[in-house]
Amino acid sequence: MVVRFRVGQGFDVHALVPGRKLLLAGVELGGGLGLLGHSDADVLAHAAIDALLGASALGDIGAMFPDTDERYRGADSMQLLSLALQRVRAQGWQLANIDCTIIAQRPRIAPFVEAIRRSLSGTLALEPSAVSIKAKTTESLGFTGRGEGIAALVIVVLQAE
Repeated sequence: MVVRFRVGQGFDVHALVPGRKLLLAGVELGGGLGLLGHSDADVLAHAAIDALLGASALGDIGAMFPDTDERYRGADSMQLLSLALQRVRAQGWQLANIDCTIIAQRPRIAPFVEAIRRSLSGTLALEPSAVSIKAKTTESLGFTGRGEGIAALVIVVLQAE
């Protein structure tokens, strides 16, 4: 049986802390708090990497870019996403679309949705119409609802080249 497409899902979460930049798909949101992590902690880019690697059965972000490796300290996660996409393409897969959900009580994501879409479409070489960005709150419930962190869920569809 020839597999013509694959679906992958990714998830990531990072804590919000003072003194860091808040980046989502490379777009700086500002607001005084940023995401804590070994790299730039771009939670959306990290979830997208996991979705790509999962769909192509290439492991996960921790295997490809371990946080024990100093080369990735402060790394630009959009560059890491580009490297992950190159690895997926080398396996004979083409990205068809990406569907992203950002879960955050604050800051408001809606004003940045189009910039995030443009950033992802450029990095992933997709038409903007193949990039979906949704922002959700948790109605003040849980760590995201208390403003302690941001989570991201991403689903991708790959098609055989």
